[in-house]
Amino acid sequence: MTETNRIEYKQELTGDLEKEVVAFLNYHEGGIIYIGLDKKGNVAGVSDSDSDMLKVKDRLKNNILPSCMGLFDVVHEEHEGNDVIKIIVASGPEKPYYLKKYGMSEKGCYIRTGTAAEPMPVKMIEELFSKRTRNSIGKITSPRQDLTFEQLKIYYEAAGITLNKQFARNLELLNEDGKYNYAAYLLADRNNLSIKVAKYNGMGRSDLAESNEYGQESLVKATKQVLDKIDVLNTTITKITSRERENTRLWHPVALREAVINAFVHNDYSKEVPPKFEIFSDRIEITSAGGLPEGLSRDEFFEGFSVPRNRELMRVFRDLGLVEQLGSGVPRILETYSRDCFSFSDNFLRMAFPAPEMDYSEGTPQVTPQVTPQVTPQVDQLILNLEMELSRDEIQEKLGLSDRKNFRKNYLNPALESGLIEYTIQESPNHPNQKYRLTEKGKDYKKTLD
Repeated sequence: MTETNRIEYKQELTGDLEKEVVAFLNYHEGGIIYIGLDKKGNVAGVSDSDSDMLKVKDRLKNNILPSCMGLFDVVHEEHEGNDVIKIIVASGPEKPYYLKKYGMSEKGCYIRTGTAAEPMPVKMIEELFSKRTRNSIGKITSPRQDLTFEQLKIYYEAAGITLNKQFARNLELLNEDGKYNYAAYLLADRNNLSIKVAKYNGMGRSDLAESNEYGQESLVKATKQVLDKIDVLNTTITKITSRERENTRLWHPVALREAVINAFVHNDYSKEVPPKFEIFSDRIEITSAGGLPEGLSRDEFFEGFSVPRNRELMRVFRDLGLVEQLGSGVPRILETYSRDCFSFSDNFLRMAFPAPEMDYSEGTPQVTPQVTPQVTPQVDQLILNLEMELSRDEIQEKLGLSDRKNFRKNYLNPALESGLIEYTIQESPNHPNQKYRLTEKGKDYKKTLD
């Protein structure tokens, strides 16, 4: 595999990394940089991937303007038994990006041309600057400045990250004047954003069966509440025949989760219109404000090219494990649903996933609530071994695990996020006497495992 307009190879971490990243930020498709592969794609590997990954994040954070936080991912991969670093770079919404050291000049601005990062002509710099997005949630001042963030801190603590006194600046929740921006407003404990999940009888909106309102709180909490509610409404259709019992959920849970999170992260909040979730007898519709980001075509959208509309939200959602890698959401949805499920306009993007058509010619169809969550074998092990209130160390000992990071990432956090276990001290996740116990949902799930 050779280098392309979207792929760059580096045998080792070099001093020109920022130049390559700037070129991809300014390129309408973004790109990927591999460290540990030579120019022909042969595997060389890196000797200390953890250290190099930290260096990459620090250099990109401090050496590029405008800020590119939330516009790149740094992940570890293994190629032929060797450690390789993969840097995924999205196309930025605030072009032109440039090297902080040289400013917005030909020496500081680069653009991807073929397989190289080339200096950007002055004319292109001026044209891009004149079109630069100025109504982003990072630039809009919050309508309130008396914001608190206790909910956000709790979610970060649950993810093993402690927010210090400078968290608002570190998470870029302040505008250029040092005031809270609209991203801060959305993530604060209180706001005026109302998010609705509606269920209708039939295929139209004339017969409303159920209306649920979330929001007016941290967008992270609202997202989790909507995910939980839709998971409950995503019932299982059971068909009992003479040969077997067939269970089918109305909508694929992985694709549905990706669609919900995409609607929250990529919604155009500058229009003060929240995402909307509607369930009909034959489909579920998920609508977010804002059409395709400027410069992104439909084909590029479906191929997973990422142009985050709200990079501040993207960064927080990735920190908390709600989003995995840049550009991974739409390709995951397309593994189950076709492109025809997406519709675009200048002001909205809508995803409509059809409910399955059941063949009732044989057997009895039943619709029952889904009580079995989609979890991993690691979570199953944790649930089976949690018989009483236990501390983190006690659970690790029962599971025979010594790696705390592995336990947190693959066992504890997924079990918490799926609602199968909960803290005994809810208000303080990092309390020294913290223990964990099964929820009612977890107890029901354990019965299915037993």
